Amino acid sequence: MKRIISKARQPIFIASACILVILAVGAAINPNFVSLNYLLLQLEVASFLGIVAAGAMLVILLGHIDLSIPWTITLGGMMSTAVAHTPDTAGLLTLPVGLGCGVLVGLINGVGIAWLRVPSMIFTLGMNAVLQGLVVLYTGGSAPPSHATKLMSAMAVDRTFGIPNSLFVWSAVSLLIAFLLRATQFGRYIYAVGNRERAAYLSGVPTRLVIVVCFAISGLMAALGGIMLTGYSTKAYQGMGDAYLLPSIAAIVLGGTSVLGGSGSYMGTVVGVLLIVLLQSMLSVLQMPEAGRQIIYGGVLLSMLLLYGRSARLSE
Repeated sequence: MKRIISKARQPIFIASACILVILAVGAAINPNFVSLNYLLLQLEVASFLGIVAAGAMLVILLGHIDLSIPWTITLGGMMSTAVAHTPDTAGLLTLPVGLGCGVLVGLINGVGIAWLRVPSMIFTLGMNAVLQGLVVLYTGGSAPPSHATKLMSAMAVDRTFGIPNSLFVWSAVSLLIAFLLRATQFGRYIYAVGNRERAAYLSGVPTRLVIVVCFAISGLMAALGGIMLTGYSTKAYQGMGDAYLLPSIAAIVLGGTSVLGGSGSYMGTVVGVLLIVLLQSMLSVLQMPEAGRQIIYGGVLLSMLLLYGRSARLSE
């Protein structure tokens, strides 16, 4: 049992060690890299990625993937600001409309994958293209004139007792996801479907419902991330979610969640998010050219994936 637990936690330990190395190197280059204000700023940036990764992790635990995240983020931001300043609503529908769009996208993805049996990679990629077309059609190819509401800005930018409010939002999401996975029957269903969907179905697990709900949560978290990003940047804009697809998947995988499904912990995803954000920050401090950043970023990801894969094979 101890050996199994240590193997399960090994990716978290490796990612945590990498975080400490990055902090040490950053402090050696610039002491401000480990200052309280700078670390809080990095946690604020990490909260947006962490919220998106929280929903995407549930889908990956099933052995699926959600490639519609980028434009679900954009859709959530766009539609939340679209109803923000209408006289009839007075901004009351900002969050419901934005989050509702994300849930609707997730439900469509889930139905297409669970009932129509279309591979998740193909269906969600097609959905991402549809969302892109709808947003461009709605905006005419330019950023809408509406701005984020005070509530959106308060959630993303304001601070309480010196702590960014976005961290409180991420913490609330983290508690809900961790509770769902560790303390509910639905969480056990997720792992069962990820390990072997047919066996879970024969055991009485409502596999189709599990898939639909997980994709709906993924859409919800992506839309929430879009709303937060809109509040952070004061307005929604085209392609605002494009930069979050690969980092969110990378954070989940670096945290030890298997891309084949069935294994992984949410704590690992949190550590993976922090690793990704600090790595990006370190490359910025080093004033690394964009080409060099991509090489180092991809190299670290591939190296850790190879390390995890070798560890998993040795443990069999």
